[in-house]
Amino acid sequence: MARELGISKNTVQRQIPAGERRSAVEAAQQRHKNQPEAPEARELRLEVVRLYRSGMSGAEVASALGITRPMVWSRLPRQLRRSRSDTASLAGKRVAGRLPEEEIIQRYAAGESLTALGLHYGVHSSTIRRRIPPDVIRPRGRVSPTQRRGPRDLPTEEIRQRYRRGESAYSLAKAFTVSQTTIRLRIPDDQWRGHPPRKPTAPPQSQPKPARRIPARGTKRGLSPTEILLRYRAGESATSIARAAEVSCKTIIRLIPDDERRTSEQALRVNRPAPQLTGEEIRLRRAQGETVREIAAASGLSVKTVRNRQREHGSTW
Repeated sequence: MARELGISKNTVQRQIPAGERRSAVEAAQQRHKNQPEAPEARELRLEVVRLYRSGMSGAEVASALGITRPMVWSRLPRQLRRSRSDTASLAGKRVAGRLPEEEIIQRYAAGESLTALGLHYGVHSSTIRRRIPPDVIRPRGRVSPTQRRGPRDLPTEEIRQRYRRGESAYSLAKAFTVSQTTIRLRIPDDQWRGHPPRKPTAPPQSQPKPARRIPARGTKRGLSPTEILLRYRAGESATSIARAAEVSCKTIIRLIPDDERRTSEQALRVNRPAPQLTGEEIRLRRAQGETVREIAAASGLSVKTVRNRQREHGSTW
């Protein structure tokens, strides 16, 4: 536009509102769209779309047409592009559709494993598993000979006769390639030479738990509720009362009526240690030459507490 009007690009940009100005990338894309499409480019674009819609992946389309994958993506509309999961699922279905099921079943019945067949045909073992009938699938893990061969009819009368003649259950199980339990199930209880069958033991009866003993009210406290209330009203703190009664502070608080419980500020004023040492007293003793440490040691308070009370009076020296 600047070339057509014979002015600079900056002059053109100043005339366009800031919200409508295009970036360099958007301008290049717009110029590309405005250019007329060549017949060869149009044929290539249509061929890319046709192959991609047929189910081929972007890499397969690029390999078939001899172009790069970015060239494939640039010629595909955004609404036609598949996600990676959709592409993988479609590729799996196309590969699975070309699998020879009869050959797979024959090779599996001959003894090949699912993993080996999957590697041979280039698919997952579960894909091979879905193409084999359930009655052909071999059970996984360690299985008994009966499970491998399926149910087997044993000559029960012959087993009983040989057992009565003195053969052991172990030798019979080895002769018929079954377990001793299978032989035992075919021998009557009155003819069995082993231990008699155990009677099922009754489940142990749970003993009822003794009732939990709840102590009587006030038995754990060293002070009665009346004594606690009187000492609290006299100004003693809940902590000191709890220490004397050997209970927790919360237990003492629960025994105090709600309207008589002191707040933290009220408790601080009532339970204040060395209440006679006020800020005025500290000022007078400092004027007589005592230091803060000497005053704190004499009153049993910390230096910090003495300084705080001194500040409450307004004196800082």
